Amino acid sequence: MTTTVTRTETAPTEQRSGTVRSLVPARLDRLPWTRFHWLVVTGLGVSWILDGLEIQIVALVGTVLVDKGTLHLTTGDVGFLASGYLLGEVIGALVFGRITDHIGRKKMFMVCLGLYLCFSGLGAFSFNLWSLLVSRFVAGLGIGGEYTAINSAIDELIPSHYRGRVDIAVNGTYWLGAMIGAAASILLLDPKLPPINLGWRLAFFIGPLLGLGIILLRRTIPESPRWLMTHGRQEEAERIVDEIEQRVEREGVHLEPVSDEKAIELTGSGRVSYLQIAKTMLREYPARSFLGFTMMATRAFLYNAIFFTYALVLTTFYHVPGSETALYFFPFAAGNLLGPLTIGHLFDTVGRRKMILLTYCVSGVLLAISGFLFHQGTLNAFTQTLMWCVIFFLASAGASSAYLTVSEIFPLELRGQAISFFFAISQLAGGVAAPSIFGALLGNGKDAGPLSIGYYAGGAIMFVGGLVAWFFGVNAERKPLEEIATPLSAAGRLQPAVERPALAT
Repeated sequence: MTTTVTRTETAPTEQRSGTVRSLVPARLDRLPWTRFHWLVVTGLGVSWILDGLEIQIVALVGTVLVDKGTLHLTTGDVGFLASGYLLGEVIGALVFGRITDHIGRKKMFMVCLGLYLCFSGLGAFSFNLWSLLVSRFVAGLGIGGEYTAINSAIDELIPSHYRGRVDIAVNGTYWLGAMIGAAASILLLDPKLPPINLGWRLAFFIGPLLGLGIILLRRTIPESPRWLMTHGRQEEAERIVDEIEQRVEREGVHLEPVSDEKAIELTGSGRVSYLQIAKTMLREYPARSFLGFTMMATRAFLYNAIFFTYALVLTTFYHVPGSETALYFFPFAAGNLLGPLTIGHLFDTVGRRKMILLTYCVSGVLLAISGFLFHQGTLNAFTQTLMWCVIFFLASAGASSAYLTVSEIFPLELRGQAISFFFAISQLAGGVAAPSIFGALLGNGKDAGPLSIGYYAGGAIMFVGGLVAWFFGVNAERKPLEEIATPLSAAGRLQPAVERPALAT
């Protein structure tokens, strides 16, 4: 329900002895949810949909590319393509993460989306393994850069009361992209419909067509005022916040003035060296760095262990025909999508640490139970899929909260780089180690024992991740980003002698 519109007046910023007082964060955080925030979520959140779409399409297209009527690749070549895309994501995150902290969020989320659009589409014109590999690698660069720029921009533009649920829901839409990719592949990869050498090429155009509409929408999304504020561009930051407030007021919302007591004092350019980053993350925030590493690595291990072997489990142990495994994928993906969408708001109301403990630990216990039932032979293809749906309903929300956590617990000036470091760690740990380990445990399908042990181990790893979040986590719900981690450019900022975990606060 809206109230009468009155012009919002905010206390002016002051500049004394090189110090600037800014109300930009307080003004952004006191905004209600409006159409502007829907614009931000729609325009920026598509990145995860595109990533899910890309990975699923390539996974399914690989079954066609080995045909003599297409590129006639080997199964090893198909795996090489997946690794190339993964490597591109890791390098893109690391390179563009630093650039986005230097030149801004908007420039990078436009450049990275453009890279993806061009090279994903070029993949459709590939004529051999190496031409396809190059296009997949560069498309991965774009998506990896998207992760850092988009997570940073969303957290800096969304009001603090909504930041948790929005970030978790947006990250969860990866699975909507995966479902779109699976549905499209069923049609495009059926040789009875388009010719076999045409369908897989058309599949590579799905993402770019979706992205073309979004890139026009992104042009209307402003640069992060918080980033501008910490990089000496205070007037531009104030102007953008003025424009956002005017949009909100036109929707019939009354905005109360913001007290000057909520101003933050800033000095400096906001640029940080690698040495400053290392000191901040390892000396000033060692517990938070340990938290970020643990959360990202454990969720990546669980996901890649199950996701990359679920079809093999269905075909090897439950004798599901390979052509029917996609049908079992949809409920699995639906559980992953619904979790963040339905319980994401609890991370803002119940709290970060409580919900991370719940989602990580309960999903870990359920995975161990499913491993026991699997070993006993009491599951079939349907009940196994049902177990996965329940497990990942919780695990998906927890996994999304890992991205939220690493995005909000470090100072603004290195937010993009922090996301990129932990994203790279999670991709390498989960994408390289977990599939190979669980693939070896799967064996020839005659003995369920080794894979059951793998499920026990995966459950234990997730449980440990939840405990680490409980003891080392940060009570960040509904708090301004600047209160969670003071900007490096804040005037009079002191380095804490001891970083206290959440239970001590």
